[in-house]
Amino acid sequence: MTVFLPALTFFRRLFPVVAVALLGLRGLGGQEIAKAESSQSTGFHYVTSQTDPLTRSGFEHYYELDYPAAIRDFEKAAAAYPEDPFAVNHLLAGVFFQELYHAGALESSLYANNGFLDNKTPIHIEPATDARIQQLISKAEELANKRIRENPNDSGGYYARGVAKGMRSTYTGLVKKSWFGALGDAKAARHDHEKVLELDPKFSDARLVVGIHLYIVGSLAWPIRMMAHVVGESGNRSEGLKDIRAAAEGGGDAAVDASVVEALFLRREERYTEALQIQRRLTAEHPNNFLFAMEEANIQKDAGMGQQSIATYRRVLAETATGKYYDPHLEFAYYGLGEALRGQKDFAGAAEAYDAAAARPNSNPAIRLRSELGAGEMYDLLKQRERAVQKYQNVIATNSESPQADIARKNMKEPYRN
Repeated sequence: MTVFLPALTFFRRLFPVVAVALLGLRGLGGQEIAKAESSQSTGFHYVTSQTDPLTRSGFEHYYELDYPAAIRDFEKAAAAYPEDPFAVNHLLAGVFFQELYHAGALESSLYANNGFLDNKTPIHIEPATDARIQQLISKAEELANKRIRENPNDSGGYYARGVAKGMRSTYTGLVKKSWFGALGDAKAARHDHEKVLELDPKFSDARLVVGIHLYIVGSLAWPIRMMAHVVGESGNRSEGLKDIRAAAEGGGDAAVDASVVEALFLRREERYTEALQIQRRLTAEHPNNFLFAMEEANIQKDAGMGQQSIATYRRVLAETATGKYYDPHLEFAYYGLGEALRGQKDFAGAAEAYDAAAARPNSNPAIRLRSELGAGEMYDLLKQRERAVQKYQNVIATNSESPQADIARKNMKEPYRN
C-alpha cells in the first residue's frame, strides 16, 4: 500500500487545477483527427466540430455555458453517429459539466487552495442523471476499445478512450470524493494520450493532458517528486507548459481548453501579465462565458491590480442584468468583489459584497461559508461586534466541522483583527 501513497499525494495536488481547467475532457481533436485518418488510412470517421455542423453548434453553446442547448445538439449528433466514441464523449461532456456548473464546481476560486479536498460531501446528482453519466462513460470507452481492436494504430481510438477514462477519474474524484479511486483512471488517461503522440506526434490535442500531468508532477517538492517517479509518474514544469502551449496553438478543437489551462498555470506561476493576455483573448472570443469573464477579474485580483479587479467584478455583475450570461453564479462574483475590496481596505464595501454572496439563492455551499466568515470579520473591523457574532454563528450552524467554523469559533472568543 505504501508504494501508492506518493501517487495519491500527486493526484491530490493535481486535482484542484485539473477539475477547474476541464482536463481537455471534451474528446475532440478535430483537425488532427482529420490528418490522422488520411495518413493512417484507418477508414474510421470521427465526429468533430470541423466535420459536423451539429457538433460545431453544440460547442458554440457549450462555451456560452448554455448546456441544455449544447446537449440537444450533441444528442442529435450521437444519434446520427451511434458507433462514434467522439460523439458520445461530446454528449457526456455536456451532461456532466452541466451538473458541475449547476453545483458551482467549475469556478477557480474554489481551488485557490487544497482546503476543498477536506470536504467529504459528494456533489449531488439526481439518480437518473448519475446513471446516464455512468452509461455514457462506459459506452464511450467500449466504442473506443472496439476501434483499437480493429486497428491497434488508430490514434483517435486511444484519444477517445483517454477522454473517457479522464471523465471517470474526474467523476470519481470530484463528485464521489474518492481521490484514490480516481488515481488509476487519471494515470490511464495520460498513458492513452502518450500513445496517441507516439503514433502521431503532430496530434497536438493529446499534448494537453500529458502537459498537465508533467507540469503538476514537476511542481511537487523534490522528495515527493522522486517518490512519484517510483510509481511511474515523471514531471517537468517547463516541459509541461510547452506541451500545453503546443495544444493551445495547435489548431485542434482542444485549443480553447488548453488556453484555459495555460492561463490557470501561469496564474499559479505568478506570471500574471501572460495569464491575463490569454484570458482576455478567451473572453473576447467567448463574450457570453461567465466563467471566462470572472477569471479575468480573479487574475487581476491575484496580481495586486485591486482597483482594476473591482471594476471588472462590478462590470460582470452589471452585465448580468442585461442577460449577457447564461445562468451566472453571481455568488462567485460577489465573493470575488468582497475579496478585492477587502484588499483595498474598504471593509464596509467588502462586508456588503460578502453579504450579497451569502444571500444568493442556491449559492455554492463553500462560497457561502467563506462569505459569512468574511462578512463577520469585516464587521469586527468596523466595530460592529453583534453583527460579526451573528455571522460567525451562521458559519458554525451551517457546517460546524468546516475550517471556517474553526476560525469562527476563534473569532467568537476574540474579535478579529486584520
